[in-house]
Amino acid sequence: MGQKINPLGFRLGATQGHHSLWFAQPKNYSEGLQEDQKIRDCIKNYVQNYVQKNMKISSNVEGIARIEIQKRIDLIQVIIHMGFPKLLIEDRTRRIEELQMNVQNELNCVNRKLNIAITRIANPYGHPNILAEFIAGQLKNRVSFRKAMKKAIELTEQAGTKGIQVQIAGRIDGKEIARVEWIREGRVPLQTIRAKIDYCSYAVRTIYGVLGIKIWIFGDEE
Repeated sequence: MGQKINPLGFRLGATQGHHSLWFAQPKNYSEGLQEDQKIRDCIKNYVQNYVQKNMKISSNVEGIARIEIQKRIDLIQVIIHMGFPKLLIEDRTRRIEELQMNVQNELNCVNRKLNIAITRIANPYGHPNILAEFIAGQLKNRVSFRKAMKKAIELTEQAGTKGIQVQIAGRIDGKEIARVEWIREGRVPLQTIRAKIDYCSYAVRTIYGVLGIKIWIFGDEE
């Protein structure tokens, strides 16, 4: 079972919690779900554009570990957990106001207030989303996939994790036949519910096709 299900959904209520907290009637559930997706896409696009325009940042890592959304009748609270908040630290107030304006225009919400906060996380390379963005940037720059995976494992070990598994699938290195390559270091007990497994699935578009990156990080056991 642990090999065939999303590790986050498998552990909901045990070691994982929902990233979106709100209630809706069944007929309005799909609208709330689409609204969450619009919020996340708008924030990621804004941060990505800022990273590309800021020439002081050498890498293309956006640094967003996760985005938590809490909804009430008259309020939408969005918390952005970032590993590198300095991306938006310059003129912080203006950046957040501009981001809030973009999200409000995307949602077209008039009767609800939107509040966005940015939180810094410790050990950013201990989170799979940030690590996947790092590997994606390496693959786009034509770095060998084995070298990129080994470097990602080194960064994760420095963050103090107990195990990591990285998988890349697709036309790796531009080969005609797609294949799956993976590497594991340490323990990654996928079938143990009490194990804190953080997981992400990331798609990177290269000149020779789309590659899929999956990362499992084992932090600790409860």
